[in-house]
Amino acid sequence: MSSIPDVTETAAQRWGVSPVGRVAAPVKEQVVTAIRDAILDFKLRPGDRLVEREIIESMEVSRATVREAISVLASEGLVTVVPQKGAHVTQPSLEDAEDLYEVRASLESLVVRRFIDRATDVDVAHLVATVDRMAERLDEPPTIVDFLKAKDEFYDVLLAGARSASLTQLLGSIQARVRLLRVTSLSTADRLPHVVTEMREIVEAIEARNPDRAARLMAEHIHMASRLALRALRAQG
Repeated sequence: MSSIPDVTETAAQRWGVSPVGRVAAPVKEQVVTAIRDAILDFKLRPGDRLVEREIIESMEVSRATVREAISVLASEGLVTVVPQKGAHVTQPSLEDAEDLYEVRASLESLVVRRFIDRATDVDVAHLVATVDRMAERLDEPPTIVDFLKAKDEFYDVLLAGARSASLTQLLGSIQARVRLLRVTSLSTADRLPHVVTEMREIVEAIEARNPDRAARLMAEHIHMASRLALRALRAQG
């Protein structure tokens, strides 16, 4: 497990940001965003401690602001606060992970159905293009973080085409927590090409306007990710 970088590092090395500004957005929002990005980009890993002093010194903000930011991230499920021990990046339990993947499979299968019902041909073309870009990333080869960002484009287009504020909100509420697990499901060297193949099959079913097949393939894709992530969690335990 990785740890918070040593305090002798610069703020840019530690967080990828400079001290927060005072104009673009409220200070608390800037701190929340910086910590959230560090977690979602895996600069901070599940189980890593969030040391208030380091954040205060790196971002040049008050202790109260840092605690407010940590409280926001705790409400999102990204951070866990333990009394007398402080805060750390949430490390989902096996049971939590199982539930998150089941919810994700159900929601994303429904999103696929809504996309087929409501998306235009242009939306479908944009979705195909996101899978093409994922495939192009395999030539580099990409880091897992880079690949996840390319895959996020797929979900952005899928949700936009589904035209459902309710589904976007529901899926958004769990996506960040699922992202803590996604890196484990993609950790094997040969998994990324299979992901592209699975996403290509989903898109082909969408192009054919076949909601049953597309929804089934989406559920199978997520269940495969679930099996790999849960296997990794069991190995850690």
